[in-house]
Amino acid sequence: MKQTISCEWKGEMAFESRLGNHTVRMDADAESGGSDSGVRPKPLLLTALAGCSGMDVAAMLLKMRQPLSFFNMQVDAETGEEHPKTYTRIELVYQFKKSDGLDESKVEKAVKLSQEKYCGVSAMLKKASDLGYRIEYLD
Repeated sequence: MKQTISCEWKGEMAFESRLGNHTVRMDADAESGGSDSGVRPKPLLLTALAGCSGMDVAAMLLKMRQPLSFFNMQVDAETGEEHPKTYTRIELVYQFKKSDGLDESKVEKAVKLSQEKYCGVSAMLKKASDLGYRIEYLD
């Protein structure tokens, strides 16, 4: 299956991509020659990771009829010091509410399936970086 996107230069360091009915704008900060009119590409990659895995987990937990009222994802990442400054370590943190009464074994199963089978973004990033995850239950 082939996928093609277009990324149009908008001046200085800004670029825009049209993805379906949505526009994603990327830009650099003033220090790097941009005007901070959009997101940075590397954090956008981390956002794609969280969204990809998060959609997997939410879909599975809803199919398992889990009482999901809160689900947050945090991504912690470290980069190297020298160019290219790639992510050397990434950790996904899946956060749920204790008070929801989720079956923790079902949450673990959903997260594991996302990480080991379904999330394509995760699979790609694992080839380039140390990628781990953990589950947190918040009060």
